[in-house]
Amino acid sequence: MNKPALRRATIADAALVASIHARSWATTYRGSLPDAFLDHDVHQERAAYWQTRMREIDGGAGEVTIAEIDGKPIAFLCVVASAENSFVFVDNLHALPQCKGLRAGSTLLEHAEKWAHDRSATGLYLYVFETNIAAIGFYESRGWKLSGRHIEQRAGVDVVALHYTLSFA
Repeated sequence: MNKPALRRATIADAALVASIHARSWATTYRGSLPDAFLDHDVHQERAAYWQTRMREIDGGAGEVTIAEIDGKPIAFLCVVASAENSFVFVDNLHALPQCKGLRAGSTLLEHAEKWAHDRSATGLYLYVFETNIAAIGFYESRGWKLSGRHIEQRAGVDVVALHYTLSFA
């Protein structure tokens, strides 16, 4: 199987990124977030989020990268250089549910590491919901370490977000 091709997203890709994100959440967070949110509201909520976020990214806050196979978008990554420390924030990494296992996540994480190295960062960090066992295994198998946890409000419910880091040192 060929490695997915990567391309930098533009503001014109906001709806595409939002669609991948919403479809990923609708599958991944079933049982963790309310069904009504995942069945209806997540699409509108993620569309509004990405319209705003892509303007920030377009203004220099970071980069969104889309992974494609045969020209079809299957996953995306958003990275943001942190002002507070020398770590880069992996703001989002999502694949279409039917496209997991096609190396998009690994390819995008490799890109995130290169992006961070190019900015002289000393590592990466991200948050993942505690119920997302598959993602936790994915990150831990690549050397990421659990470094904290906190409660977030999503769709009107409390969820535990785990803080993971990957240090380059």
